[in-house]
Amino acid sequence: MAYSAKDYSKLIGMAGFSETLLKNHFTLYQGYVTNTNKVLDALAAMLKDVKTATPEFAELKRRLGWEFDGMRLHEYYFENLGGKDALDLNGKLGKKIVESFGTYEAWEKDFKAVGAMRGIGWAVLYEDVTNGQLINFWVNEHDVGHPAGCQPILIMDVFEHAFMIDYGLKRADYIEAFFKNIDWKAAEARLK
Repeated sequence: MAYSAKDYSKLIGMAGFSETLLKNHFTLYQGYVTNTNKVLDALAAMLKDVKTATPEFAELKRRLGWEFDGMRLHEYYFENLGGKDALDLNGKLGKKIVESFGTYEAWEKDFKAVGAMRGIGWAVLYEDVTNGQLINFWVNEHDVGHPAGCQPILIMDVFEHAFMIDYGLKRADYIEAFFKNIDWKAAEARLK
């Protein structure tokens, strides 16, 4: 079964994100979808030809994590954008954030600090599904640093392609724009 790129054009016109930045980002995402399909097809052909004990098979299996996670993290990211309403602190996610961090402000400070860290990657609010605890994580590469058994709730892309066109090196300004556009209902729907 092949993956298809989703259409996120509804985000065009979102405050703080130029059309050029979004269209470039959509194109990059579409590349991850295309490459995920190519890697899966190549692996299927190798399985069919019994070429699994090869370095090529091993490298493609390793590459699959990069391409697939790049695809999926971008989907989560785009899907938790486009909102205009503040988080309902009396809602399920609002209560869970306060329970896990003490206050919404403590969570926001921590999440923004993760997003502002030097380097490329992702700031991700995860739910540990074993106990419901919410934890902010830095994910350096698409396929490295995900906490096992945790559900991504809110994803912020902090690779340069997510902000450089509009903000240059001013990552903090991008983070503020991101926060003004969070679709909290989409994030809340990911809670287990």
